Amino acid sequence: MQAIPASRRDISLTAVLIGLAGVMSGCASALFLYLLDAVTTFRERHSFIVYALPLGGFVLGHVYEKMGKPIAGGSELVVTRRAEGGPMIPLRLAPMVLFGTLLTHLFGGSAGREGTGVQMGASLADSTFHKLRIDGSLRQYVLAAGIAAGFGSVFGVPLAGAIFAIELVRGGAREWRLLPATLVAAFIGDRVTIALGAHHASYPKVAAVAITFTLVAQWVLIGSTIGIVALGFIEGIGRIKKFSILTVKRLPFRLAIGGVLIVVAWRLVGSNDYLGIGTSGIGRAFTEPQGPSVFAWKIAFTAITLGTGFIGGEVTPLFFIGATLGSALAHQLGLPIELGAGVGLAAMFGSAAKAPIALTVMAVELMGPAIFPHALLATAVATLVSARRSIYRPTA
Repeated sequence: MQAIPASRRDISLTAVLIGLAGVMSGCASALFLYLLDAVTTFRERHSFIVYALPLGGFVLGHVYEKMGKPIAGGSELVVTRRAEGGPMIPLRLAPMVLFGTLLTHLFGGSAGREGTGVQMGASLADSTFHKLRIDGSLRQYVLAAGIAAGFGSVFGVPLAGAIFAIELVRGGAREWRLLPATLVAAFIGDRVTIALGAHHASYPKVAAVAITFTLVAQWVLIGSTIGIVALGFIEGIGRIKKFSILTVKRLPFRLAIGGVLIVVAWRLVGSNDYLGIGTSGIGRAFTEPQGPSVFAWKIAFTAITLGTGFIGGEVTPLFFIGATLGSALAHQLGLPIELGAGVGLAAMFGSAAKAPIALTVMAVELMGPAIFPHALLATAVATLVSARRSIYRPTA
């Protein structure tokens, strides 16, 4: 059925709402980043609190069981609404995903932050859109703006955020018509977040390395390895999620068991490196060659955390996995480890999210233009190797 053309009033309101989406997402991201830093610092200073992760999981599961059914899909719900339409994304998604992510990180669950930024941005934008009763044909612009602003402001990468909101949906070339809207929202969101004093992780600038036939072959090898690992990551979370749902029906008990498993793994490894967001581990990957078990442990911690139902994103754990794997492979192949870590960081998430362009751009925004050809090649190869599976559409 052909959509009824939007009125000039609706178009004007949509333009205002795109800017408002940037402002709301920027404010929400600034609050989130401040609180995330606070709970992470507290846990790092009082590591005994990790023992309470099973109890924290039980409380979180109880809250979500009572109030979270309409938002159970999380990022997948946002992607579905963005791609296929449907009912309004509930406004309660924003505060609940904020609460859930902070609780997960406070007690040491291995999760990220992009899911929280994307979900808060999308739910705030979509609920405002519906309240203003704007023509439904313009909803895609507003949802895309919310996603772009949420992603871009959480990581401080507005250009990558604008492209990420487009690549997130496999709608072909027609999706790129949304780019002006996503750019405006992402840049506004990023500026607002910075103006409110939020701090983003910094990464070293990568030095230029000449492209040779040997280097191309090495990036193909590294990209293929990363694509296989990304596929295993997606499959691992999916299998744990299905198994836990089949064997433990109640969410509070699933999360409590997941918490116990994380505590056991934490004591077994004897390190805090795999708890929480893991930015310190990412930083070390750029300066020290990483062992082959580092990325594998992070996969295990993250798969258990997210597979059993804790709240948070996959991006920063994937950055950790990609950076440490890239660092290890670069060291073995005689490449600069900071280059390997940077390329691995981009390629791992780019392949897992099926967003190779956005992550190549993100690598440039974070680590400088010299990384561009290397990140583009490795990310493209990794995306091809990991096929159509995505963390946002795991059954695709």
